Amino acid sequence: MDLTTHESAQLKAPANAPAKAPAEAATDAPTDAPAPLRVAVIVASNREGRFAPVITDWFVSRAAAHDDLDIDVIDLAGVDLPTALSFQPSDEIKAVLAQVSPRLAAADAFVVLTPEYNHSFPAALKNLIDWHGGEWQAKPVGFVSYGGMSGGLRAVEQLRQVFAEMHATTIRDTVSFHGAWSHFDEDGRHKDPSAANTAAKSLLNQLTWWAHALRDAKSVRPYTG
Repeated sequence: MDLTTHESAQLKAPANAPAKAPAEAATDAPTDAPAPLRVAVIVASNREGRFAPVITDWFVSRAAAHDDLDIDVIDLAGVDLPTALSFQPSDEIKAVLAQVSPRLAAADAFVVLTPEYNHSFPAALKNLIDWHGGEWQAKPVGFVSYGGMSGGLRAVEQLRQVFAEMHATTIRDTVSFHGAWSHFDEDGRHKDPSAANTAAKSLLNQLTWWAHALRDAKSVRPYTG
């Protein structure tokens, strides 16, 4: 809704009052653009023969159209964290964490790209989540999912509960590919991208809004959980 302002009534100046100098032109608002949003795209699948690279390339190409986003792809196929969690990890585990933890901490937002395995999401993704804590807090998380009949949506619904526990904010709109393999040609190009492009635009618009809102809020009042 547009708001309008009304000029207040002016009192008549005395006849002998000195003339006022012309009002100075209003200064322009600061023109410095905010720093680009750092978005970590987490590729959840690490299985042999995975379809994830095709989906990843497609989504990253859509995100690249946003000049205000700095995309960092974190592929879990290259992150070998043990399933046994530890408060005192070995030097070998610390070395693996050093490859990924700072990137998660630096991110303003996340997009999780996940398949659906047996009505859920990959173990590698849960492992990554569980090895971290504050890196997720007060940040938005969007989802791009793929699979068979469900398009990965059952995995996404479970992930919403997991990320709520991590104090993250999940984005309502998703990108979902039902029978994903049939949507792309042998060169990885989407055969009929109109609907998928629209879904990606909606997801990125919502993610960007939340990322700016939460980043701005934390700059004023740090999130303490």
